[in-house]
Amino acid sequence: MGQDDDVAAARASTKGRGGPVRGAGRAAGRAGRACRTAGAAVRRPFAATGRGIRRATHAHGAGESGLGKLIELHAVNSAGDMLITVALASTVFFSVPTDQARGRVALYLAVTMAPFALLAPVVGPLLDRVPHGRRAAMAGAMLARAVLALTMSGAVATGRLELYPAALGVLVSSKAYGVVRSAVVPRLLPHRFSLVKANSRVTLAGLLATGVAAPLGAGLHLIGPAWPLYGACLVFGIGAFLSFTLPHKVDSARGEAAVPVAGQRARRPRPGLRTVGRAVLHGLQANCALRALSGFLIFFLAFLLREQPLGGLGPELSLGLVAVAAGTGNALGTAIGAWLRARGPEVIIAVVLALALGVTVTAAVFYAVLASVVVTATAATAGLSQALAKLSLDAQIQRDVPESFRTSAFARSETVLQLSWVVGGGLGIALPLHGVLGLAVASAVLALAAAMTVRGLLTADRHHGPAGARVA
Repeated sequence: MGQDDDVAAARASTKGRGGPVRGAGRAAGRAGRACRTAGAAVRRPFAATGRGIRRATHAHGAGESGLGKLIELHAVNSAGDMLITVALASTVFFSVPTDQARGRVALYLAVTMAPFALLAPVVGPLLDRVPHGRRAAMAGAMLARAVLALTMSGAVATGRLELYPAALGVLVSSKAYGVVRSAVVPRLLPHRFSLVKANSRVTLAGLLATGVAAPLGAGLHLIGPAWPLYGACLVFGIGAFLSFTLPHKVDSARGEAAVPVAGQRARRPRPGLRTVGRAVLHGLQANCALRALSGFLIFFLAFLLREQPLGGLGPELSLGLVAVAAGTGNALGTAIGAWLRARGPEVIIAVVLALALGVTVTAAVFYAVLASVVVTATAATAGLSQALAKLSLDAQIQRDVPESFRTSAFARSETVLQLSWVVGGGLGIALPLHGVLGLAVASAVLALAAAMTVRGLLTADRHHGPAGARVA
């Protein structure tokens, strides 16, 4: 009987204290609160960063018009393209000796860029014929690159030949996205926004995303050569989803028509790039020279600095320094383009072409003495000049091409500029790896462009007068 009394007393004592189950529940509750607190602390900086990005992309009416969503979509697109670029560069360029790398890069240009040069003029008019599916077209371009990134992941480690057709598909899909984006921007302009200012914001977002994705891609490459492509697949999948979050008005074709293909007969003459005046033609010629300079410097300096690094740095660090200088110049040029509200585009194109020529000539003269300084200065100037000249060309097209044909005109100009970049890149691969010689050739190309365009640009600016198109 006494034993039963002791057991009952023990049970009563345990019940009074809440029991072992209740005690375990309290411990689990405390652990859960601690986990939630830690999770909130980890999420807080990311959430704050996301809110800051959203405020920046949606400022000045961009959120209400839908331009902010396009800015974010373009940032995702640029990040994915950069991850693929990192993966291809590690395979085609850094993994083999210089002579073999030049052959691989030349093969890459021949197998991808040559067919791309034939396909690119078709992409713009083809997409102009399906204006009601722009969101679906952008999503399709994203999904195509996601699938192609996975396809390339199996061949990127060895550099097998099947890598090149997949890379061609990536280029074509990227071009298709760019053409559709050009058609979408005018539909999402906020009140009192110019087309060039909107393009400036979109471009700047892409540059910032590229700067973030480049080190991320390098880190993924340390895990394995295919990992940047896995990351690109994920990024493009997100981009496909974001494409359908754009407003429905981007699918509207109201007021738009395509510029006829050269040689195509029409019942009534329609204005194209060749019929809008000499100002646009001179602006396009100057932009072609600057875009060719960009392609030339990318490939020529890539091989040159691999053999002759800057200031005792390694090849990777030397190329990274030049890439940072070019990216900084490009971003600065984009920012200046939005700030120069009262300058005619013809004057800006003439000035930046002259600036690029002056810096390139100076670099050729002083290369043997100050190679590190002149190479980084040339890269930064090329980036700045290319960005400002492109924004100014956009302003010319906005002014001189009727709204109903403007989208197709942008697509045609982008195609010509891309082909110029390919020509410049091919020249950079073909030349001997001699710094002074390469910069002298680049100076000669810019001098020829300046002789052909500067006078016509300045004359056109005087003709248009104060009421001409503005850069922002």
